[in-house]
Amino acid sequence: MRGHKYHAIPTSVDGIRFDSRKEARRYQELKLLVRAGEISDLELQPRFILSSVSHAGGSERIATYVADFQYLDTTNGEVVVEDVKGMLTPMYRMKKRWVQAQYGITIREA
Repeated sequence: MRGHKYHAIPTSVDGIRFDSRKEARRYQELKLLVRAGEISDLELQPRFILSSVSHAGGSERIATYVADFQYLDTTNGEVVVEDVKGMLTPMYRMKKRWVQAQYGITIREA
């Protein structure tokens, strides 16, 4: 069996398989924040459609960006999109900029 390209070790928590121990640990931290009432509406693997605008005014689906987590910060009402990364690849950096430009959001890296 071939290992992960960046040596991440898949880990399961609550029956959910995460791509790495780091991501699984962050999930456990976020669950504690939910219990404490500091965040709510925790969502795993939110998807963002990346599209381009054609000259005719329509848009065309080009790719999809899948973040690790999305939640509402109850202290300030901000919707937070988070990605847990060990390695910031060129493809990730490009998609991150694209999502931020298209959706007007900031992606936090944990």
